[in-house]
Amino acid sequence: MKDLLIQTAKSTGLIDAERLVKFLEEDTGKGRIDEALLNCPYFTEDAVLKLFAEALCWDFLPEVSAKEVPAEFVEAVPAMYAQHHHLIGIRPDADNGELTVVLSKPLDAIALDNVSKMTGLPVKAAVSTRAAITSVIDVAYEQRSTVIEEVAEELDSQNLDDLVGEASTSDDLLDVVNRPPVIRLVNDILFRALQLRASDIHVHPYEAKIQVRYRIDGILYDALSLNKNVLPLVVSRIKVMAGMDIAERRLPQDGRCSVRLGQREVDLRISTVPTSFGERSVMRLLDKSTGLFELNELGLEQDNLNKLDSLLNRSHGVIFVTGPTGSGKSTTLYACLNRINSAEKNVITIEDPIEYQLEGISQIQVANKKGMTFATSLRHVLRQDPDVIMVGEVRDIETARMAIQSSLTGHLVFSTLHTNDSAGAVSRLLDLGVEPYLVSSSLIAIMAQRLVRKVCQNCKEPAKPSAHELRELGIGDVADNVGEFFVGAGCEKCFQTGYRGRTGIYELMLVNEEVQNLIYKRESAGTIKKVALNAGLKTLRMDGARKVLAGATTVAEVLRVTQSDIV
Repeated sequence: MKDLLIQTAKSTGLIDAERLVKFLEEDTGKGRIDEALLNCPYFTEDAVLKLFAEALCWDFLPEVSAKEVPAEFVEAVPAMYAQHHHLIGIRPDADNGELTVVLSKPLDAIALDNVSKMTGLPVKAAVSTRAAITSVIDVAYEQRSTVIEEVAEELDSQNLDDLVGEASTSDDLLDVVNRPPVIRLVNDILFRALQLRASDIHVHPYEAKIQVRYRIDGILYDALSLNKNVLPLVVSRIKVMAGMDIAERRLPQDGRCSVRLGQREVDLRISTVPTSFGERSVMRLLDKSTGLFELNELGLEQDNLNKLDSLLNRSHGVIFVTGPTGSGKSTTLYACLNRINSAEKNVITIEDPIEYQLEGISQIQVANKKGMTFATSLRHVLRQDPDVIMVGEVRDIETARMAIQSSLTGHLVFSTLHTNDSAGAVSRLLDLGVEPYLVSSSLIAIMAQRLVRKVCQNCKEPAKPSAHELRELGIGDVADNVGEFFVGAGCEKCFQTGYRGRTGIYELMLVNEEVQNLIYKRESAGTIKKVALNAGLKTLRMDGARKVLAGATTVAEVLRVTQSDIV
């Protein structure tokens, strides 16, 4: 095999033949040659796999489609086996029924034989990268796991009391082989949620049924109905996953856990409360594999992006991000911190809870029961010589005062507030009891934000909004001079909604000298906003109008999440 690989390298030039010879001479030969080369730092995975494919006269597949994975492979080969060996079966040959098994380790002959035995089909080999195979395994086995109604019927036919004891944690959601029906049911509910990009799952008991609802792009949709009899079992399973007390059904409980979907790590934050028809459960899904957003991926227009960039270089001051729950405030703060060079600056965050792990940044979890509140944490953080501090939320006078005083002693402070617009944040701080002179001297910017759903690119079509809608949006006079407006017709990819994904709309108010004077005089939010508008402030609705004119969203969507600009 070594001679064949060297000869192929010389004839094709896929990898440096001299370096290959040197590496093979140094290789002690304890392991397989394919594993040694794939772990070798001199050659890329692509190049090694192409070399093996050329030498063995196999196909190298840059991409593998989940649509090509036959049902007989998914049914016969357990997900755990496919994941462990990084292999997937595709497109059986029409003439002889031969199954192509795509490998990431070309010489894994034992796995190839085992797949042939499991499926009962003759097999031939092809190669592809580990990442390509892993992603298609996730999709192929997810597609199999959409038999919720069948599992629910199976549950109904069994003794539910016996099954409660079988509810145990599962490492991987795809690993449903020989699992009790309750685990398969809850796993399938989670599968479908992740397939539809849901952020929350609601299990809502009614008098005669259980309604499972998904929040997709900020809107709740009914997903399926279950028999009322399975409620205790489903809630018990959810509680076991989150480490809650399954015997306590009269008090609210909170918990959290992590589950895997193939190679994806998903955090679940779970809450249960007793209602008149049984316990209601809500699961918040946080998919760690999506990663952090960069500032330029949030939907900030270039002028706002430039302003925010300059603010991040300031040495001190307070920047507030405002908006209702679920408007993307934490995502924006994480993007800002990610933009700041943590190698040169000491960045510390105080959060409840910590949603993403940031490299090079110290993150502190608030623990109110132990007396570790935002205010007490902030007091201790100031002794850690920080340059930048992020406080998850300002909820009370003590935290507000501490955050503002921290900025006055030479720190850049980020935090969030629950207010409708940027100017409203000033009134909120004053209402909390913070002195006007502290607010005016420390505040450097307030950014209000909302999330709007984006038009589905798969089914978008031209549309003409009504004159009333255009006037409400504030673009009635320019609508005839711009391009087309778009809406989504509804398709499978967007769950028949016409929208897929979300982007932000922003209102960035810089606190200049004139605004500082108004704050000091305790002027109303309306007065402050008028002055900011004269200084060039773009309101949420104005920024939404820019997104509509760019074809990113619809007029109705912007009107849904913003209020009138009359001040």
